[in-house]
This record gives sequence, structure tokens and C-alpha cells, in this order.
Amino acid sequence: MRRSLIILIGLFTSTMVSQQSITLQECYDLATVNYPLAKQSGLLDMQNQLEKEVVSNAKLPQLSFDAQATYQSDVIEVPIPNSNIEPLNKDQYRATLSVNQLIYNGGATDASLDVKSSQLKTKQKQVEVNLYQLKQKINQLYFPVLLAQETHLLLIAKQEQLQAKLSEVTSGIKYGVILPASDKVLEAELLKLNQQLIEVKSNKTSLIETLSSVIGQPLNASAIFQNTLVETASKTELNRPELELFQLKKDEIESNEALIAKQNAPKLLGFATGGYGNPGLNMLDNSFQTFYTVGVKLNWNVFDWNSNKKQRESLSINKDIIDTETETFKLNTNTELNQQQNEIEKIEAFITSDLEIINLRKEVLKSADSQLKNGVITSSAYITELTNLFEDENTLVKHKIQLQLAKANYNIIKGQ
Repeated sequence: MRRSLIILIGLFTSTMVSQQSITLQECYDLATVNYPLAKQSGLLDMQNQLEKEVVSNAKLPQLSFDAQATYQSDVIEVPIPNSNIEPLNKDQYRATLSVNQLIYNGGATDASLDVKSSQLKTKQKQVEVNLYQLKQKINQLYFPVLLAQETHLLLIAKQEQLQAKLSEVTSGIKYGVILPASDKVLEAELLKLNQQLIEVKSNKTSLIETLSSVIGQPLNASAIFQNTLVETASKTELNRPELELFQLKKDEIESNEALIAKQNAPKLLGFATGGYGNPGLNMLDNSFQTFYTVGVKLNWNVFDWNSNKKQRESLSINKDIIDTETETFKLNTNTELNQQQNEIEKIEAFITSDLEIINLRKEVLKSADSQLKNGVITSSAYITELTNLFEDENTLVKHKIQLQLAKANYNIIKGQ
């Protein structure tokens, strides 16, 4: 006895473990992590790090090596008779190694690094926006699965009711209370019901497979989708990631403005060059020599025909354009919210009337059940009333799922 109990507990535990369950929020979270686009955020981070290292290298000493060999048709000669100064060779050779060190550039390097940081934030936020838009797609898959799940339960309940009624009718026929062949009508209805169950199961499986590919998580056809009550917060402000993206675009423009403003700042560089060649720096010494030069160099673009100013004005116009895009987005989003709110109120009214209709249908079916038992009506008449009740119950389930979908869409539009 004890061994049998242990086996039963083991089987029950195994069934519970293998039974997969998932919620709408889990689907959102899984898509954010597993969808292929999500990988871009990390790739953008690595790319930006490399670009910033390239920019930072401007602060490091810059080395360059040059070598050349030339032959000249003529060379400099000292026009002094009997000076015994040997003229230069027409074939000349030189190899130099130069080092340039940036000392000051008005903070342009740091400004360039700020631009790279702003660009990274903008690109990563764009990825977040694209992933956020997946939520609408998930809604269009998750709630139809819920509907199929609830419809399946209704069909099973109707099937059980028909099977129970078939047993009663078979017994009634046996004792001559109910007309012969009444059971055939019920059997035919059960066969039709079985077809409906197959269709619902097939549709659900197809939806689950599509949803599984979106969230990057394998889902069983028997997985339980939780019908969690969705609540809406109508008094909160818009919290869409697109609004943050617009602001980050403006921040990026401002960092570009700061960079452009520093591009005309004076640049001070230190340099040193060492070399070996013939001739060297002493042009009168016609031999291979080592040489070097060190110094500082100032570069300042004093006048650029207002190009720098016009670039900043152009960027300022871009900020105004982004402001108009932000206002347009808010207007369109609020319009969508109003439409979705009207949809919610309409479905809620439908549900109220659905409940009233179902109560009336149940009274009619109760009367038909009594009449069938007493042989007053046929099985066909009973099935008609049962089907009417089922269809109205199915309509109620559909409206409840539509209400949940409308609320979920409302929250996504608002950014909750």
C-alpha cells in the first residue's frame, strides 16, 4: 500500500513538473532577452568602446616613419672658386622617425568622446523601442491562445453534458418514454463537437508555435496560459520609450554642437624628428649623418567663413524638428488611447448584456431538458437550445478575452 502511494505521488509530481505554465508578462520579458534584435545592444556597446578607444588615441604620441631615396638633376653648389667645398651628391637618401604629441586642442577630444557616448545611448534606446513594439505582436498571439484555451474548456463541458444527456435518452428509448432515433441526433452532435475540438486544438498549436519563435522559448501545445486580470491606469502620464529616444536624440545633437564649437579652437602640438641620411641637416657635409629636430607647433583656423556657426545653426534646426516629432507622437498616441478606451467601454457593455442573455438561455435550456425527459420535444430541439447557450457562453468568453486584450493594448500604448 505504501509503495503504491509513493508511486502515485511520484506520478503526480512528474505531471506537475512537466505541466508548463506561462504568463503574459513572462512572454514580454522573454522576448526582450531572446529576440535576435536584443543582441544588438551588447554589439553596439562593444562597437562604441572600440570607437572611443580610437578617439582617445589622439591623446597618445603619434609615431610615423618615412624613408626615401632620390636622384636630382642638379644640386646646390657654393659659387666660390677654389673653396674645396665638395658639392652634394645627386643621389640622396633619408630615413626619419617622427613623434607628434597633442598638447592642447580646446577639449575637442573629450567632446568627441561625449558624442560617442550620446550616440551609443541613442542607438541602444532605438533597440529598446523596437523590442517594446514586439509587445503588440505578443498580445495578438497570447490572447487568441487564451481564447482557444477557454473555448476548449467550454467544448469539453458541452461534450460532457451531451454524453450525460445521451445516457438519459438511451435509457428513455429503452423504456419507451422517448422516441426512437433521438439518441442518433445526440451522437451526431457529439461527432460535430469532436471536429470543433480538433480545429480549436490545431489553431492553438499554430499560435503557440508562432509565439514560441517570438519569445525564443519552447512551448508545449499543452502549456497553460495564465488568464491574469489586466488593469489599466488611466491617470498616469505617457511613459513610452520613444519619448526617451527623442530626448536622447536632442542630447546627441547638443554634444555635436559642443564638438563643433571646439573644432576651431587652437591646437598645440609638440614634435620631435630623428633621422639618418645623406645629406643631413648640414647641407655642406656630403656624407651620411644622424640628425634630429624638436619643437612645438600651433595651428589655429582663425576664419572659416562662418562654416562652424552655420553647422551649429543646422543642428539647432534638427532639435526643433525633433520637438515637432515628439508633439506629433504624443498627439497620435493620445488619439490611440482614446480609441482604445472607447473599445474597452464598448466591450464592458457587451459583457453586461452577455450575462443577462446567458441567464435567460439557462432558463430556456432547463425547460427544454424537462420537456425532453417527458418526450414533449425531440433531441434536435434540445440540441438547438444547448447550442444557443453554448454560443452565448462562447461569446461571453470571447468578449472577456477581447476586454483583456484591449486593456493590455491600452497599457502598451501608454507605456505602462
